[in-house]
Amino acid sequence: MRRRAAAALALAAALALAGALALTACGGSDDGSARLSVGAAYMPQPVSDLAAGFLTITNDGDAADRLTSVSSDVAGQVTVHETVDGSMREVESLDIPAHGSLVLESGGNHLMFEQLKRKPKQGQKVSVELRFAHSDPVTVELPVKPATYRPPTGH
Repeated sequence: MRRRAAAALALAAALALAGALALTACGGSDDGSARLSVGAAYMPQPVSDLAAGFLTITNDGDAADRLTSVSSDVAGQVTVHETVDGSMREVESLDIPAHGSLVLESGGNHLMFEQLKRKPKQGQKVSVELRFAHSDPVTVELPVKPATYRPPTGH
């Protein structure tokens, strides 16, 4: 009888340990990656052969990512710019922190559409592909707003 009880106890302990290891290996529902979404996107109607683009990339995941490049059929080139102390400069990438966001806004970090192939008009949409260091590309439609537009969220 003691032998069966000891064997049952050992089996129960082994099953509990196996279950705990399986849960640890799964890591719960989080896969440790970035989970990106884009909102508050717009482009002020261009008044020259350049245009700017603004949007917010939100990362609800546990891993950081980086915006590395942007393309659009409306421009020969789309570059990523950061603004520091009132000066803007082109950068290779911008960080998107885990559980955070990257805000591209007027007067701050932004997209520059250069060598416009056509000037989008208010009411139209401009398709943009955002590419990242780790996540799959995301295509976004930027509505074209008046040149003087200021969103209610401040960017």
